[in-house]
Amino acid sequence: MFYISEVEDYVRVDPRLFGLPTLESVRKQLDETYEEYYEKELGKVVAVVEVLNVGNGVIIPGDGAAYYKCIFKLLVWRPELQEMVYGKVSEITNFGAFIDMGVMRGMIHISQTMDDYVSFSDSGALSGKSSGRVLKEEDLCVARIVAVSHKGDDPKIGLTMRQPGLGKIEWVKEDKTKKEAEAKKAAKKEAKKEIVKEKGKSGKAGKKK
Repeated sequence: MFYISEVEDYVRVDPRLFGLPTLESVRKQLDETYEEYYEKELGKVVAVVEVLNVGNGVIIPGDGAAYYKCIFKLLVWRPELQEMVYGKVSEITNFGAFIDMGVMRGMIHISQTMDDYVSFSDSGALSGKSSGRVLKEEDLCVARIVAVSHKGDDPKIGLTMRQPGLGKIEWVKEDKTKKEAEAKKAAKKEAKKEIVKEKGKSGKAGKKK
């Protein structure tokens, strides 16, 4: 989920940026420092939104850079359990698929790609035995986060597409159309029963007269 986080921190501005106005040099340094930055509690930094305040600069002996105490806002994305995400299949392997969610990447184990027996085909796609559905690179999908591990530098995000409303976009549309058709069929069947029931009641009333 996306958040706007307000952060207070000392920013080390490299000497090569000293020729710029202080606010501009701090902003450039923040953009560089937080590019591709991830921290468990904060999340994945998408962008520096705004620099709210810059304090006086301090130079530490032996370090040519200047340090400024700053308050700034960051746009971050924090993966949360059960969150629905939208993305594109970036890689298919014999054990599952990797989904590019824009900000980060998640992995779907082969058993969680669809509600079917799935195999890895010679063409580099995942195929469902009964449904005939195929998942391949570049496919757009909707998935749900079911696991987040923070071991290592980057988090490992586990996804599933086996729940209702999830999966390849085409599958979701097919399931919706099928569900609507079944609902209409059931409604017609129920209406037909009601008509027969009413006719039965009318027939009995006529006999009594």
